Amino acid sequence: MANDRIDSEEALIDEFLAPLAAGFSGAFGLADDCAVIAPGAGEELVVTTDAIVAGVHFFADEDPGAIAWKALAVNVSDLIAKGAAPIAYLMTLALPEAPERGWFTAFSNGLRRAQEAFGCTLAGGDTDRTPNELSVSITAFGTIPAGAIVRRSCARPGDHVYVSGTIGDATLGLKQRRDASLGLRCGLDKAGRDHLDARYCMPVPPVGIARVVRSCARAAMDISDGLVKDFSRLCRASGTGGRIEAARVPLSSPARTVVNSGGATLVDLMTGGEDYEVLAMVRPDRAEEFERQAAAARTQVTRIGSIAGADDGISVVDEMGHRVPVGQAGWDHFLGHI
Repeated sequence: MANDRIDSEEALIDEFLAPLAAGFSGAFGLADDCAVIAPGAGEELVVTTDAIVAGVHFFADEDPGAIAWKALAVNVSDLIAKGAAPIAYLMTLALPEAPERGWFTAFSNGLRRAQEAFGCTLAGGDTDRTPNELSVSITAFGTIPAGAIVRRSCARPGDHVYVSGTIGDATLGLKQRRDASLGLRCGLDKAGRDHLDARYCMPVPPVGIARVVRSCARAAMDISDGLVKDFSRLCRASGTGGRIEAARVPLSSPARTVVNSGGATLVDLMTGGEDYEVLAMVRPDRAEEFERQAAAARTQVTRIGSIAGADDGISVVDEMGHRVPVGQAGWDHFLGHI
């Protein structure tokens, strides 16, 4: 494939982006200044926005398709945790130079795969030049029955704490990028190393659980900046305390191998960030139904703790009930970089 530069914004839109908006009538083929997003009767729009920046959220030389996938995934993750179904998104690209055709072909193909996986369509956006690093900013829209959004501020003492999927794989994927020998030292085969890398580069938020969260969870949010930090945020928003039982935190087989081999600690995995799983607070009398519906949606969920009164504070405990020191609880955008 030729690596010639795309010579204009119009060419970029017509050749690469307009096809991604096909099938969404409100996008008008990206031929107008605005899009129209009309929720169905009795529905509301849920809106979220997030950006990823080279050198902060991904490596500048990363596969363009993976960059595009991740940009959409981190936004869809927020919608899922609110119980919303993704439908459309706007994207603003800030490019340090006119992109090569081969690079943008891979980028747009990555977006197409992400759209198909998450069930949403490009509705519009903007492209700009920047004197700084590449950034991809997305605003995503989802629909939800009116009044049904699941907020982070509604947890109550006695609620069970659940997480979807596994925790810490992306942290180890990044650690592996920084230290290529990590996986081999810890005894991981190629499949295990590839699993960790994929979880960092191309996270897959649990789209199938959105309806389950809406049906059964009292409060929820996605896990982006680390399990401990995001759990603390949810408890503070709800005016509660809570505890995480470290031994219950679900790990993938490769992650457990790395921890058992001394390549990382469980605390590293609980505070590393970029899991893009769902953290859900469920009333005890809804816990069995939550687990049943999640299984029907082919989504793993694990009970890892409980919500307590505000006076009990927020803690991580071991199997004996002793507090586990965690240090920095998670990712901070003003301190962290890759």
